[in-house]
Amino acid sequence: MNAKRPACAAPALETPAPAASQTYSYSDLPREESASTALAEEVALAIAYNGISQAVMLVTPTDLEDFIVGFSLGSGIIADASDIYDLQLSGTGSAQYAQVTIANRAFWNLKQQRRQLAGTSGCGLCGVEAVEQALPDLKVLPGAPLPPAAWLEGLRQRIGAFQPLGQHCGAVHAAVFMNARGELLLGREDIGRHNALDKLIGGLLRQNISTTGGLAIVTSRCSLELIQKVLRAGIQTLVSLSAPTGLAVQWARRHNLNLIHLPQKNAPRVYSPAMENQA
Repeated sequence: MNAKRPACAAPALETPAPAASQTYSYSDLPREESASTALAEEVALAIAYNGISQAVMLVTPTDLEDFIVGFSLGSGIIADASDIYDLQLSGTGSAQYAQVTIANRAFWNLKQQRRQLAGTSGCGLCGVEAVEQALPDLKVLPGAPLPPAAWLEGLRQRIGAFQPLGQHCGAVHAAVFMNARGELLLGREDIGRHNALDKLIGGLLRQNISTTGGLAIVTSRCSLELIQKVLRAGIQTLVSLSAPTGLAVQWARRHNLNLIHLPQKNAPRVYSPAMENQA
């Protein structure tokens, strides 16, 4: 998807979010020795659209503008990045706030959804009030060729360059984008697996990076909400380092999304399109 970058106001400098990781002391049992280690941080980010509170998400305090844009699109709140007119961040310490101004049509649709999310890092569907909202009617992708197998060779090791926080302190997931030439372009990290994907999608939109012919890579388990996010973003291939759920495979096949699992030791497994549908 190509979209105009939304006008995003810079966060207030006097109230920055904490660093992505900080050092904490610990002791070994039976507490005879002490040492210190870096741990990933998380903050509570409250998001309001046109002055109305919509969600509170626990996120890693990096790339918050990317997250908000990606979350807005991946959750179906906006249809395009141009629906965001302004974005302002504020807050202190572990309490952060985002005030997002969106187009009237997007705000109307948001009010019609009758949703009040209370998100966590573990579940991408918290607060959904109806089955129809958990299983929305999304557009079917036009379909795209599967990526060459060579693009996936050594991928687990190659994406390490896009996981600085994970390599430093662990406890975070990553989402990475590969373009139509098989080049790794952009990566984002977060304690929440769906948050990492939201950040990646938001980063692609804000940097006007074309997703045509490219693919998204996620390091986490692949369940339905990740499928829905890439469908809304128009990304036609999703590669997961963990096995997908059955429902994720069903949705991928139904919506012409290429879904590939990259096991640690075995060859890539193509779940969608189904074998009988391949030429």
